[in-house]
Amino acid sequence: MTRAWSTVATDEERYRPLYARVLGLRFVNPGGVLCFLFFEGAVALAVLLALAELVSWWAVLVLPIAVAAMVKLNDVVAEMAVRTAAQVPEQERDRFRRQMEPVVGRARVPMSARVLPGGVTADSRGVRYHHPQRATFDRPNER
Repeated sequence: MTRAWSTVATDEERYRPLYARVLGLRFVNPGGVLCFLFFEGAVALAVLLALAELVSWWAVLVLPIAVAAMVKLNDVVAEMAVRTAAQVPEQERDRFRRQMEPVVGRARVPMSARVLPGGVTADSRGVRYHHPQRATFDRPNER
C-alpha cells in the first residue's frame, strides 16, 4: 500500500532495507549502511554503555527505540515540508529558482588599493597585506 505523497515506488519497496520498511519511511530513504548504523549501531552503543556501567541494561532496548522514533519524526517533518512546498504557487517557485541561481562574474577591486614602499599592499581602510618576499610592519617608520 502506497500513499499519494510517497516518494518510493511500489516495485522498489521490496528492495528497501527492513529498517526503513518496518518504520514505514516515505520521505527519508536511508541506505543499507545507514540503516545498519541506526539499529545495530544503537544496540552496540547501548551494550557498550551498559558494560561500562554508565547506564542500566534497559538502555539496550530503549536506545534503538529512541533512534527509531527520531528517524520516524524526521520522516514526518520531511513530509510536512514537501506538502508545504507543494502549496506554494508556481509563480513563487519560479521567482525562488531565479533568486537561487548561481551568479558567475568578476570581483571588483577598489581603485584605492595601492602598493606601499617595501612591497606592502594597503587598501583605503588601512588593512595591510604581507608581501611574500618582504617583511611587513604595522608602522611605516619601523624597520
